Amino acid sequence: MPTEQGPPRSRRKLGILGVVAVATVLFVVVTGIRAREDASVKLREWTDDQAIPTVAVMLPDPKILNATIDLPGRLEAYYRAPIFARVNGYLKSWSADIGAKVKAGEVIAEIEAPDLDQQLLQARADLVSQQASAKLSELTLARRRTLIASNFVSMQEIDERTADLSNKNAAVNSSQANVERLEVLARYKKITAPFDGIVTSRQTDVGALINSGGGSGPAMFVISDIKRLRVYVDVPQNYVPSIKMGAKAILTMPDYPNRTFPATVEASSQAVNVSTGTTQMQLALDNAGGELMPGGYANVRMSLARENAPLHIPSSALIFNQNGLRVATVTPDDKVLFKTVTIARDLGRDIELASGIVPEDRIIVAPPDGIADGDQVRVAGAKGKPTNVSERPDVKG
Repeated sequence: MPTEQGPPRSRRKLGILGVVAVATVLFVVVTGIRAREDASVKLREWTDDQAIPTVAVMLPDPKILNATIDLPGRLEAYYRAPIFARVNGYLKSWSADIGAKVKAGEVIAEIEAPDLDQQLLQARADLVSQQASAKLSELTLARRRTLIASNFVSMQEIDERTADLSNKNAAVNSSQANVERLEVLARYKKITAPFDGIVTSRQTDVGALINSGGGSGPAMFVISDIKRLRVYVDVPQNYVPSIKMGAKAILTMPDYPNRTFPATVEASSQAVNVSTGTTQMQLALDNAGGELMPGGYANVRMSLARENAPLHIPSSALIFNQNGLRVATVTPDDKVLFKTVTIARDLGRDIELASGIVPEDRIIVAPPDGIADGDQVRVAGAKGKPTNVSERPDVKG
């Protein structure tokens, strides 16, 4: 009996082993497929993750990086007088050449004016003649009045003589005024300095024909007071409110590279030049030593007074294309939003903006190529930092 039951038990064991083997194979196959699917999902997620660009962001810096502005300026004498002749004639002599220091009232040239001299002689002769006629008329009137009592002279004649005397006196006054006018003109034959200063130009010489007035040629002399200088600066319109009267400025000159000169803002034109968009401002500069020359160039560094600190961004954040000048910002949901900006000052690495952004904007420091509005980005250094390339999952099969 026992020998007859052996084969069925063997078959049962073989069946159990077969089932176990099949289950094991199925488990291995399912596990392998699931592992492959998990690896594929991870690879897809990693690929999608790598497709999202990683950007570095920063907030606009409201700190005033440079509270000054550098502008070109031009030096001018505080007082400058072109000297023209008041009489016609020929230059007889001059005594002050360019660079000469002169005092107020000092004679620097003399004009020979024969025509004026003759006019003055004629005017004086006419005055003497008018005075003689008036004297005769006065004596005649006095004699006629002595005859009124004897009725040898009528009142009509007395009135006529009185009117004649008045006319003669008026002629005398007219001739006297003409003589005085010509005498005043004759004094202008001597050219004098109007104030203490330096002769900065001489455009005449002995024997030159002199025409009176200032519209027939260059000035004979130019006298400048250079103890103080005016500095004229054209300030861009958007900076004018930041420059107050009395503000200090520092000047540097090409002829004194290692020195600076202080100046003070003292006047503004209060108008904008439509062709340049600037306002002219005047600064006062002490030049008691006479080192600086009028007409010279200066670099003027002016102090700015601002109520609010301007926003600054790195120059690498600017994007300029057909849409204008813009910066790329990151929204709270980490999407790109472009904003149009205007530049106030280009400081090299830093850009001072006049408008377009607010202090809370997250600015992309270096926007990648091809980025567009609405693109999803990942902020470097924040949570959810993308996986490095070295951490890329391997595909197992």
